[in-house]
Amino acid sequence: MLRETRHEKLLSILGEEGVLPIGEIAKRLGVSEATARRDLTELGRAGRLTRVYGGAVATSRPDDERPFSEVEVDDLADKTAVARRAARLVADGDVVLLDIGTTTLQLAKLLRGRPVTVVTSNLAVYEELRDDPEVTLILLGGQVRSNYRSMVGFLTESNIRQLHVGRLFLGASGVLPDGSVLDSTHVEVPVKRAMLASTREVVLLVTARKFPGDTGLARICGPQQIDTLITNKTSDPATLEVFREAGVEVVTV
Repeated sequence: MLRETRHEKLLSILGEEGVLPIGEIAKRLGVSEATARRDLTELGRAGRLTRVYGGAVATSRPDDERPFSEVEVDDLADKTAVARRAARLVADGDVVLLDIGTTTLQLAKLLRGRPVTVVTSNLAVYEELRDDPEVTLILLGGQVRSNYRSMVGFLTESNIRQLHVGRLFLGASGVLPDGSVLDSTHVEVPVKRAMLASTREVVLLVTARKFPGDTGLARICGPQQIDTLITNKTSDPATLEVFREAGVEVVTV
């Protein structure tokens, strides 16, 4: 079992069962106790679990780390409105890169039946489009992050670096008042940054509830790396003005 896969399995077990002793962790993972201790040390340093006497307990996840199926239904009307406006930017024959997230999934639904090429690390987008004969679908390889239905890791980043696409539709966990775009999970940030470097145009898709960005853990980029921001009319006007001052086209729906 790959180290990253083992770590995700370990966190999943701890999340479901709480505190577990070293011996039980090693048994569940099928590794030695020495390996289990190393895994706990690495995850503890990354802030993803807390060591306790004889074992460990998973660190609570932020709100955006709920399972994808739960997050998908949050502010669905706002997501659909943003996605509908984003779909108008896609012309037949375009090659687009779709980030992870629930708003990009809504966009994928609107691209069904259209002769476009979709490149994605989003397994929900893959599931939505895999049987569509009109769409050319390219799924980026890597480690499966099952909780949020995405592909992550160095293989995903390497795949992205082989590409240069016309437009990226980027998702985010939050947006700060200074225009900083955030994500709540550190393993997604390198993938998103690789996407930014592999496209000519970046379209940020965020709903009003992402302002202010108090749900993010790590900075993806600033407003200077965004070409177009599509959001709801109720989004924070001061933050939208920061994007406009940075030369970003702001579209509200």
